[in-house]
Amino acid sequence: MRTLRAISALLSYPTAGLIAAAPEIRAAIDGEAVVGVAERAALHRLIDQLAAGDLYDLQEQYGLLFDRTRALSLHLFEHVHGESRDRGQAMVDLLKLYEENGYTPASSELPDFLPLFLEYASLQAPRTAVELVGQPATVIAALRERLAKRGSAYEAAMAALLAISRAKLDAGALAILRAEPDPEPDDLEALDAAWVDQEVTFGPGAVASGCAVDGLADRLRAAQRPGDGVAKPLTRQGSVRQPHGVAS
Repeated sequence: MRTLRAISALLSYPTAGLIAAAPEIRAAIDGEAVVGVAERAALHRLIDQLAAGDLYDLQEQYGLLFDRTRALSLHLFEHVHGESRDRGQAMVDLLKLYEENGYTPASSELPDFLPLFLEYASLQAPRTAVELVGQPATVIAALRERLAKRGSAYEAAMAALLAISRAKLDAGALAILRAEPDPEPDDLEALDAAWVDQEVTFGPGAVASGCAVDGLADRLRAAQRPGDGVAKPLTRQGSVRQPHGVAS
């Protein structure tokens, strides 16, 4: 599904290659038309912002949003397992799932990094891809709300993913995520406090079918006990991949 690959690129760390690929990303989204007119228009605004922005400003803004604030982390297991010991095993299991289905990540990002996950989903059959995106739908919904609160154009990417997944959200799980600390990136004391909070616990909130999807649902289940010994997400070093070839 080219749209998932395009959204993966849009959620990746801004690079000169990403900016250059803006017309190609737009064409992939419009050509496939798997999301509605409103979602596509919002994605166009995000693409325009990236295409017209200063690269260094875009990179700084991206880091402040997604790398510094735990509440907006693009690492899915950060919102599921937190700092639990189970997170490490979940990473191993998710990477194994990728490899068993013929996908070998071409970057050093952790396997639960949302753009990487979307890249994997984009390579699956359409029905499986939709089910896969539905697995972390509650996390994606929480990310959308937090981005909307900040007036960020990246909200468009989360809105499009929810539209693609058509997943029924778990109201209880979403309420738990809404209750989590959501500090601003310049509030250093609040940021420190948020990073040491215990993990939230909730189920995947989406019905899955097929062994690959069932396996991912297991990986996205919350840990039952708090733990330690698992490092925070890696600091940003670069994008998941070069965005060229989105339309292929």
